[in-house]
Amino acid sequence: MFTRRSDLQLEKDTLGRFLPWLISFMVFLSVLALAGMLVLGDLAGRWDRGMSATMTVQISPTTHGDTEQSLQAAKKKDDKSRRAAVTVLKTTSGIATAEPMGEEKLLALLEPWLGGGIAAGDLPLPYLIDVEIEPGAAIDMATLENRLQAVAPGAQIDDHGIWLKHLIRLIRSAEVLALAVLVFIGLATIGTVIFTTRTGLAIHQDAIEVLHLIGAQDSYIARQFASRALMLGLKGGALGLGLALPTLWGIGYLAHSMQGGLLPDLSLQVQHWAALVMLPVVVALIAFVTARRTVMKTLAAML
Repeated sequence: MFTRRSDLQLEKDTLGRFLPWLISFMVFLSVLALAGMLVLGDLAGRWDRGMSATMTVQISPTTHGDTEQSLQAAKKKDDKSRRAAVTVLKTTSGIATAEPMGEEKLLALLEPWLGGGIAAGDLPLPYLIDVEIEPGAAIDMATLENRLQAVAPGAQIDDHGIWLKHLIRLIRSAEVLALAVLVFIGLATIGTVIFTTRTGLAIHQDAIEVLHLIGAQDSYIARQFASRALMLGLKGGALGLGLALPTLWGIGYLAHSMQGGLLPDLSLQVQHWAALVMLPVVVALIAFVTARRTVMKTLAAML
């Protein structure tokens, strides 16, 4: 396609020289928008699968007293209440598992905010129970919480599904916004190619008329413009991708450098990188098809 003889000196068009730069900027923005959309979609899917069927039961400590004897008695009472709460959960229809969270795991969750070196006895840590709900099970949370409070005063249920739905809705809205950005960038690319192609047709109108007189078909002329647009699209797409990849790497590096798990895993998967690498090719093909159709439509109107 790139080695076919061309009867039009399209490489000398001034506007054609700016097309790769315009496409590179559009590809740069497209890669960032697509990467954001892919990461958000993967994140929402992982959260939906991993947390929509889970909840946490929290039981506040009630140990009190001034003497060692009273503290031991209160501790035994707390342990009895906690075991009873676990029994209630395990015997509730629709609950698959109910596992108490160990103190080490709880301290690990608090470490990003409180730092390391904290012992379990330094703080009145609550007693947490990880609960997994069976798929499709409907549990009356208010009734379950009342049953838990009857055996463990102060027990509270943190249903992950409630706030997770709002969070996923926000993520999906951001995905739609990123998709809208991609659509607008695609429309801007098409408009730019159309403008550049029509300008080239006007510049080379005399040469095109001569080609028509000697028997050249519209498809022959359109192929020259389309091949030129494809080549410029690939050059601009490669440049835009070359600018976008270091930017994504920098964003990923900053995200991973934040210690303590304050941010979720925002890394791109192999299939995501493949989609990003293919984006410049898609943009170049859009430029190819747009240029060809523009030339065919314009030449048909000239006859």
